[in-house]
Formats: sequence, structure tokens, C-alpha cells
Amino acid sequence: MGTDWRAVLIGFVVMVVVGSLGGIALPVVGSIGGGVVGGFVAGYLAGGGFGNGLWNGLLAGAFGGFISAVLLAFAGALVGTIAGPFGSLLAGIGVLVTGFVVALLFALPSGIAGGIGGWLKGSQSRGVVEASESTQR
Repeated sequence: MGTDWRAVLIGFVVMVVVGSLGGIALPVVGSIGGGVVGGFVAGYLAGGGFGNGLWNGLLAGAFGGFISAVLLAFAGALVGTIAGPFGSLLAGIGVLVTGFVVALLFALPSGIAGGIGGWLKGSQSRGVVEASESTQR
């Protein structure tokens, strides 16, 4: 089970684009759909069966969730400055912890979709008959 960083980054970009566009149309379902589609793309590009696709899809989802959590923590810390330095610290930490929990919850569907993508790519590559094999039969 290897990490294909190209597949993970492409899956992350797909996740951001689909999640942003889908989040406008259907706020919660669009964001989850972005994670599922991005995980599937990462798993399919990585290939190597269900386990490898699951791993790469999970990484794409976790990467997206991690970036979101850090951005939300920064925004929470800025908003928390109204309550003073201690309020800013508490707001930032609270949002960061919540963001990591949400990132984990969004990474799970991405990983499952990535596993399906890797499995589909693996089953397609086994079903192909080479031209040289068909002429020898």
C-alpha cells in the first residue's frame, strides 16, 4: 500500500471544486458529495485495489479536512479577539478541535469512495486482454 501524492492532490483539488460548487447548491450534501467524489478520484488514480484506493482517498479527505480546520481555527481566533486574548485562545482551540473531528468524519466517506475507485481500476486492469494474447489463442 503506497501513497500516490499526485492522486491525493488531484483528489483534494476535485474535493474543493465539487464541495464549493455543490455546497452552494445543497449546503451539507454538496460538501459531503465533494469529499466522496474527491476520494473516489484519488482512489481511482492511485489504483492498486481496494486497500490502496482507500488509503489514498482517506489521505485526500484528511488533507482537505486538515486545511479546513486550520483555516477555521484562524478565523475563530480572529473573531475571538473581541473577548480579549484569553477568549481568542479558547475560540481558536475550540474551533481547531471541532475542525479535526469534522475532518475525520469527512475523511471516512472519502476513504470508502477511494477504496471503491481503487477496486474498480484494479478490476478493469485485470479484465483487459492484450492484443498479443488474443492472437496466440
